[in-house]
Amino acid sequence: KARMLRKIQICLCFFFVSGILYEISLLSGCFFSYMPMSKHFLTPEQVLNLGKSIIFLETTERLEPTPLVSCSVESAARIYQDRPVILFMKGLTNDTVLELNSSYAAFSLLSSMKNVFIFPLQMETVFQETPLLQWYNQVVPEQEKNWIHVSSDASRLALIWKYGGIYMDTDVISIRPIPEETFLAAQKSKFSSNGIFGFPAHHKFIWDCMENFVLKYNGKIWGNQGPFLMTRMLKTICNLTDFQGTEDHSCQNISFLNPQRFYPIPYPAWGRYYVVWDKSPNFSHSYALHLWNFMNRNRKAVVAGSNTLAENLYKAYCPTTYEDLIQNAKLRDFT
Repeated sequence: KARMLRKIQICLCFFFVSGILYEISLLSGCFFSYMPMSKHFLTPEQVLNLGKSIIFLETTERLEPTPLVSCSVESAARIYQDRPVILFMKGLTNDTVLELNSSYAAFSLLSSMKNVFIFPLQMETVFQETPLLQWYNQVVPEQEKNWIHVSSDASRLALIWKYGGIYMDTDVISIRPIPEETFLAAQKSKFSSNGIFGFPAHHKFIWDCMENFVLKYNGKIWGNQGPFLMTRMLKTICNLTDFQGTEDHSCQNISFLNPQRFYPIPYPAWGRYYVVWDKSPNFSHSYALHLWNFMNRNRKAVVAGSNTLAENLYKAYCPTTYEDLIQNAKLRDFT
């Protein structure tokens, strides 16, 4: 009898472990399309530990993603269907309840996508076991001129260092997969962006960036903890040279990707996304497009039927956002 009971226990353990492995397989690889609704009960750590996440951050208190944020997340979810796409929102808490059919149209739209996860951004938890925790405990957000940007700069470093993956700004529209795992994006020759980058977990470069973030902290200078940080840290290990064509550069196993990959339209010309082109570009050398929302102080928006470049990008790469938040919004306004 004892032997029989032992066999039964072994069988039960086998089925239990098999069940766990099956659930994990649903979350990784190409099984996202069949993932059950139980995804809404997963913790950020459980999803991030799967690896290769695409991470977005919303560091304002906003609960309803804008159409551009929705487009960024949707386009990434479509391009990277086998990877978790995570939107961290500071305005959310563990007690926030937003139903899928709530009045927050963009929130509902993104929540319904199989590989999209929306979690509260809890900075103190994110900064644990990183050089940024001491800085965070000492800084006074109310006295910081650029807190929304600075806190985002810090959070993206900590999350990528802990879990690895790709970080993207919420005004980046994905158009094809990025083939690199370890990369920085050149905004121009010899200057790195921090609006999109990818590294494996616990990469030394990201740790060094966090240490320099604290050592050289100056919240009064916009970008000091962002693109200027990435650039000065890259210069300590690489001899940066000008890009001559569409080639990428590489240094110490870090790919420094050509400006054409994400910034074919440079920031002084950001308004070209919101005008009609005689012939739409195909962006054949690009993996994603940064729409420079920080420059968009007049809040130019995508309008249904305008035939602007931005509208055509929405139609091609975030069609659900376009239909629900652009076309339907115009129809509701008309009626």
